[in-house]
Amino acid sequence: MTAGFFAPLPPADTGVADYASVLLPALRRHGSVELAPAHCDVALYHIGNNRQHASIYRRALAHPGVVALHDAVLHHLLLGELPEAQYVEEFVYNYGEWNRPLAEELWRGRAASGSDPRYFDRPMLKRIAARARAVIVHNPAAARMVKAHAPEAPVVEIPHLFEAPELPGTDEVAEFRRRIGLPPDAFVFGVFGYLRETKRLIQILQAFTFVRQGNAGVALLVAGSFASAELERAAAAWLSEPGIVRLPHLPDRDFWRAAAAVDACLNLRYPSAGETSGIAIRLMGIGKAVILTDSEENARVPEDACIRIPAGLAEADSLRRHMVLLPSVPGLNREIGRRAAEFIRTQHSLERVARLYWDTLCEYRT
Repeated sequence: MTAGFFAPLPPADTGVADYASVLLPALRRHGSVELAPAHCDVALYHIGNNRQHASIYRRALAHPGVVALHDAVLHHLLLGELPEAQYVEEFVYNYGEWNRPLAEELWRGRAASGSDPRYFDRPMLKRIAARARAVIVHNPAAARMVKAHAPEAPVVEIPHLFEAPELPGTDEVAEFRRRIGLPPDAFVFGVFGYLRETKRLIQILQAFTFVRQGNAGVALLVAGSFASAELERAAAAWLSEPGIVRLPHLPDRDFWRAAAAVDACLNLRYPSAGETSGIAIRLMGIGKAVILTDSEENARVPEDACIRIPAGLAEADSLRRHMVLLPSVPGLNREIGRRAAEFIRTQHSLERVARLYWDTLCEYRT
């Protein structure tokens, strides 16, 4: 059997590219896998919610195969690809003629699509899910979204992968902290990845400023590129507050230095797109305490292996309280991180994930 592999790859600026670059060689240990072949026994299409996946989305419709949904909301992909008339018809195809006025309203208000929950509540999955031989998802929320749009579609839940890195040593981490201006004895929170409105950065900055008023020994590292100039402008004043270190998108080695340098990771998502965060999996995998939004996307993570923050009205207070708690209880972050690393080791290992992918491709080949 020859499997076709369709995905963006580095240097594409998307987490799916990083994921695919790790999965591809692992899959090849199980059998023949070709990159974007004209013909194959079964195609594996990696789909995310941005325009870098548009050509793969179109090919998955034309030549059905197994679709790996890294985001279970494709609304923004289609909003960016389709002209108004086609967008409205696609919305009607997914949600019925009676929703045509809503489709027209959402098109007019698309400038707010990055944070307006209405776009996230309507994933627009019906066409891709109905055409696929099977749909791979990474969490129960994504599985539910697919089934809501295409009840007959076979859905396979495969955990997000983790490949253990070669971590920097203690001296290297200490030098990195010194170089970027983090005090050696500070308790450091970290935010990593592509900075979108949904990652709650403004809310995190507000909570950190509040916490630091009572504890000058905390610091915050914000590393990543902004998704929009508007969000960058909104965050600028907060990012200049004492105790905050700002870094751009980091190359791989510096990412792991920064990951090793923090004591806890903040990885909130609201509204969510049915995605499992690769950043959260990486940080948990190396034994860091991760603060997550309490959502169906994160339901598989054991309660004692993370810290959960409710979305909505209780978010701000819960976030502040837990950011006070972690530095105040000696060893708490390390114990949470230890349990997280054990969970990732058993459930998210690259070897286990690659085998599950290969078994799925074998089951749904022609």
